[in-house]
Amino acid sequence: MIDKTVRTLAEAVAGLKDGSTLLVAGFGGAGQPAELLDAVIEQGARELTVVANNAGNGETGLAALLKAGRVRKLICSFPRSSDSQIFDGLYRAGKIELELVPQGNLAERMRAAGAGIGAFYTPTGFGTDLARGKETRTLNGRDYVLEYPIQGDMALVKAETADRWGNLTFRKAARNFNPVMAMAAKCTVVQASTIVPLGTLDPEVIVTPGIFVKRVVAVTPTSLRG
Repeated sequence: MIDKTVRTLAEAVAGLKDGSTLLVAGFGGAGQPAELLDAVIEQGARELTVVANNAGNGETGLAALLKAGRVRKLICSFPRSSDSQIFDGLYRAGKIELELVPQGNLAERMRAAGAGIGAFYTPTGFGTDLARGKETRTLNGRDYVLEYPIQGDMALVKAETADRWGNLTFRKAARNFNPVMAMAAKCTVVQASTIVPLGTLDPEVIVTPGIFVKRVVAVTPTSLRG
């Protein structure tokens, strides 16, 4: 019997190694798997490369992971916001690397990893510092930059509903980067607000099929963290 559910957050993130590439879903706080990020802090992996849309907010979730000193490099689209003081301080002190990637390119690089695409050309970034050192090409009179996929060792995903096979639905805008990151990692770990019996989810509303998911943990006020 296939059952991808695990009992605790610690089990969910087990096996994350130092130096891993960690995909962290969310758009600001919306759809960010904050409890899984707390579990990563407790788990202890260091020197991580984190891929996310932004650089954390306040001192919780991704910002807490940065504050704990566990991240060597951040790959993101929006490193600056009114409450990204943790990243800002680390970057100015030379304690973290940054790779800035336009948002569409970030999503497409992960989608390419999930789809098995070796590389792709995009006009976004051509003629800017973001294209420096990259291969370029003119196709049909338009200039393009060659970009490569981003694959994660582990993806942290937040879903609204899951079943034991790992089929997922998401809540409104909290969907954001979650589906594409789920496709792009060797091990996709999901925190779900509700885990329902198999067969409950209408196949027409499933956004991420369970084939992309390795582990699912329920995150409610009574969830175990041990």
